[in-house]
Amino acid sequence: MFSPSSRQVKRKTSDPELPSRFSMVRSFQLADFVTLGNGVCGCLSLMFAMKALITQNTDFLFTSFWCIPVGVFFDFLDGRVARWKNSSSLLGQELDSLADFCSFGIAPAVLGFACGFQKMLDLVVLTYFVCCGLARLARYNATVAAMPKDSGGKVKFFEGTPIPTTLVIVGILAYGVSCGKFWRFANPVYQHEGPFAVFSQAFTPEHVWGGEITLFPGYELHPLVLMYGVSGTLMISRRLRIPKP
Repeated sequence: MFSPSSRQVKRKTSDPELPSRFSMVRSFQLADFVTLGNGVCGCLSLMFAMKALITQNTDFLFTSFWCIPVGVFFDFLDGRVARWKNSSSLLGQELDSLADFCSFGIAPAVLGFACGFQKMLDLVVLTYFVCCGLARLARYNATVAAMPKDSGGKVKFFEGTPIPTTLVIVGILAYGVSCGKFWRFANPVYQHEGPFAVFSQAFTPEHVWGGEITLFPGYELHPLVLMYGVSGTLMISRRLRIPKP
């Protein structure tokens, strides 16, 4: 025999005004699931980068690198699928931006940190880069309805460089690691000084590509990190217009 409270809960869950279970997932279009693939790649890239720092194993770092071009593939594919299925929605647009921010904004910055850009001024540049990516995506979502479009309804040009162009930065970092310009750990697990001693030695100036410069006493900067600053500035530029393929 049910108590009054249990009958009340039963009536509440069967309320016809409530949405059905998993209604959001069932409302997804095929293109939205492809977009989620992009977001998954960004999340995996972050996790593998952290795993690489913990284990000091470059295999995890290269896996993190590879997640980004796979994410670019999904980002390219979701638009094609949406046009093929003739399906687009505000949810899909927002989902695409959030996935892009994870894969091409946060993940490349974390990879830069994992490769040795860890000085305080490096962090300022990396944070600027992430904020530029966030602002660029927000501006696109806010202005896309008013931007000029072709006969097919597709935006004619990008204002500023698209955020997936940060793949270039990831490629530079991957090349540097493969050539031994970053990450010179030497059997850290078996060092009697402990893993943290070797971790600190791996990111000394001679072990980070391009070295470091001292701008003020106690404030160093790795010059190569400035590529993040350039990329971020190009993303938020309104004067730079790139035709959309």
